[in-house]
Amino acid sequence: MSRSRLPWRVATALVAWMAAPGPLPALAQDGPEAVSTSVTGEARLRHEAYARPEWGNAPDDGYLWLRVIPMVKAEAGPVGVVVQPILAYARGVAGGAGPVDRTGIDLAQAYADLTLPLDDRTRFGVRGGRALIALGSERLVGKRYGPNVPQPFDGLQVNLARGAARLDLLHVWATEIGPGDFDDGSVRRRRLRSAYLTMEPAPNVHFDFYWIGYADRAARFGGIGGREERDTFGLRMSGQRGRLAWNWETMIQRGHFAGQGVRAWSQATETSVRFPQTPLSPQLRLRANIASGDRSPTDRRLGSFNAMFPKGRYFGELTPLGPRNIVNVNPGIVLDPGSGVQVEINLAAFWRASRFDGIYDLSGRELREPGTARARHIGNLAEIGLSVDLPRGLSFAASAGAFTAGPFIEQTGSSGTIWMAGTEMTWRF
Repeated sequence: MSRSRLPWRVATALVAWMAAPGPLPALAQDGPEAVSTSVTGEARLRHEAYARPEWGNAPDDGYLWLRVIPMVKAEAGPVGVVVQPILAYARGVAGGAGPVDRTGIDLAQAYADLTLPLDDRTRFGVRGGRALIALGSERLVGKRYGPNVPQPFDGLQVNLARGAARLDLLHVWATEIGPGDFDDGSVRRRRLRSAYLTMEPAPNVHFDFYWIGYADRAARFGGIGGREERDTFGLRMSGQRGRLAWNWETMIQRGHFAGQGVRAWSQATETSVRFPQTPLSPQLRLRANIASGDRSPTDRRLGSFNAMFPKGRYFGELTPLGPRNIVNVNPGIVLDPGSGVQVEINLAAFWRASRFDGIYDLSGRELREPGTARARHIGNLAEIGLSVDLPRGLSFAASAGAFTAGPFIEQTGSSGTIWMAGTEMTWRF
């Protein structure tokens, strides 16, 4: 048995073990099930502007995003069907709109699911079709909600919940986003398998254990292309005790890419303290993250971490960096004046984890090669955001930030300060 299939076999055995106490109920019904339907959705208009993006290596950019995603859901007994079209257009993107900007008219989700009670504590579910998927805190597999076009997946999902424990099994392919109408599809380039177990040993205390198997037939790192296969083994600890909340995650990756072995890892933490009795109800938050980089270009071993399908806005609302070859410390404060208003202030400093690797954006594109630079410090970010909940499902948000260059940026090219601003209006119905 190959190493990559072993976790999948173990997860299948866990499903059988968890399901064993309860018999499978009969599917026959005494009469026809009543069908219930609902229509919900969202319309969003967002504008983003950047001065000196990539610290001056790219032209100034300012563009408008429009996204409408209605969702129709029908349920009859244990069976449910969801259809969610998407209309996503972009105007003014420098260099042309990409997969995160535009998809025309297409399907964000279209799936059927079946949920069955096995006993009074156990439920079994299966879902097939196209769906948005979020695992845990979406550091590795997320919906990519922040950009204009979310990331759907085509395939099969199975879950088993017993009490406070839940096991999710996935076998899906990433949907490739096309620029026109009805041209999104699964070309079976990027495959995702996962066994994700969530447990709650105490109230508001959660432990997640998971394996994620990822394959990309056309991956690229730096100037090298080839097939990539990675196994990610992770542990996430999250919860809340009084005013204290935490969300810590350890990830280890093993595999191969273009004839090289893969040895990568990441540690991500978020810890916060709330003061609800203090004016403005401040929440103090500290995020600290490390994602490994490649340590040598000649050792036939790739050390760059791959976050695969992370959530949008990974390190903040407008930051250009993604979680690869990165060390960052990010203190912040969230203020809640009431009446649906929230203000967030973020400060962050970024360093390279390895001097022999460059820096990357959220999609994995290399922004700066390491060259001969020895400096680790990439730069510093300051950002402020405002969100307001309005009547009738409306909300407004705005953010502004500046990313100043550190010694590594200064040693490798243009080093101007990046200025960033974004505004959006959302209607949820």
